[in-house]
Amino acid sequence: MFIETLFGWLLAAALLLLAVSAALHALLTKREPRAAMGWIVVCLAFPAVGAAIYFLFGINRIRTRAQKLQAPHAPPASSGLSAPPTASHGDVRPEFGQQAMISQAVSGVPLVPGNAVDILHNGEQAYPAMLAAIDGASERIFLSTYIFETNAMGRRFIEALADAQERGVDVRVLIDGVGEYYTLPRPSRLLRRENIPHARFLPPRLWPPTIFINLRNHRKLLCVDGQVAFTGGMNIGDRHMVERDDGATGVVDMHFRIAGPVVTQMESVFLEDWRFATGSDAPMPPPRAMPAGNAVCRTIIDGPNEDIDKLPLILVGAIAAARRRVKIMSPYFLPPREMMAALQSAALRGVEVSVVLPARSNLPFVDWATRNLLWELLRWGVGIYYRPGPFAHTKLFVVDDHYAQVGSANLDTRSLRLNFELVTEVYDAAIARALAGHIDSVRAQSRPVTMQEIEQRPRLERFRDAVCWLFSPYL
Repeated sequence: MFIETLFGWLLAAALLLLAVSAALHALLTKREPRAAMGWIVVCLAFPAVGAAIYFLFGINRIRTRAQKLQAPHAPPASSGLSAPPTASHGDVRPEFGQQAMISQAVSGVPLVPGNAVDILHNGEQAYPAMLAAIDGASERIFLSTYIFETNAMGRRFIEALADAQERGVDVRVLIDGVGEYYTLPRPSRLLRRENIPHARFLPPRLWPPTIFINLRNHRKLLCVDGQVAFTGGMNIGDRHMVERDDGATGVVDMHFRIAGPVVTQMESVFLEDWRFATGSDAPMPPPRAMPAGNAVCRTIIDGPNEDIDKLPLILVGAIAAARRRVKIMSPYFLPPREMMAALQSAALRGVEVSVVLPARSNLPFVDWATRNLLWELLRWGVGIYYRPGPFAHTKLFVVDDHYAQVGSANLDTRSLRLNFELVTEVYDAAIARALAGHIDSVRAQSRPVTMQEIEQRPRLERFRDAVCWLFSPYL
């Protein structure tokens, strides 16, 4: 009897200690008071089950894993991202001086002037320009992509890379370890067959067991000879060829050709990722790019390994700096709460805020989750527009007539918290006006979303959308 009583007390004490430990962990690590309070209540009210659920699902292991993985591969002090600034905040329009300061403080990356930015629509414009740059390379080619399809277009790239290597060009290809499974045969097999140096970013392994559904390298980047780079939203493959003869529906997207000193920053990003994926040192080549245009640019990288969420902070800063208009185009739209508040605030102070989304994306559960939050923006005057098909993968962010962000990041949790992303800030009136004009032309063909249609959704649809929204941190 005594033994049973003692065992009962010891078990109760152990469960209480477990529950208190879980509650203290939530108190000290959660950023949101409501999340912390919710977990504390669950852990203390249900000591065994609550603590177990918290340790399984409540702890953010994404950031911890990413920091541990990348810590041994920190970029050297000579990294191009930490080069001394060659542009001052005075090189941008006065109203964006504070925005430039915010981006500098958050990213630690300097502004560089003298860049040329060209807009490339779909694979019809982007791929020929990229292949021409590869064919003309004389020193080095750095290519990083999330998806590298091995269909006709993908094989054209592999052939061009193989030809460049035969000419003595230093060729390196980095593919995401999960993204490569979007196509068969896998691109790494074809690259290996051609003896093209390549690496996979966090590939899944059976032993030791390594499967990271998150922590994906979503960056799209091609750097050639340190002088020209291509970046944006486009992967490599036939899917981005819109004008096709086979009757298949392509994916609309936009890519950018960038020439000038900012290419040095982009090369540094690639070499940091290459160092992480291969474990081998990759010295930074000396800068070669000469001034090529009038755009002042900055490369911004973000990922779950960062101590702060860089992109959300910079996006909120840009929205706060807006005086006339904010124009957004994104294939997926599940912004964090602080960005939602910034958009609402901008609309309330008279800024024209427009968000153009696909009427139907390739991820219906993301579309449903998005519908559950649109009322919060529509209520305060933010314009939401559904563009007709085909599916548009384009990612654009334009403020007033001088500032734009282009790159790989979507405005959702996966891009802003779980993936490694690359965007380029462009302070240039011509580019900002061109991108704003593109958004306006698409918006003119799109259907405005009304508060009435959101409120009058059938109950089953509202329930479906709300359930999907609950899982939005993981979509």
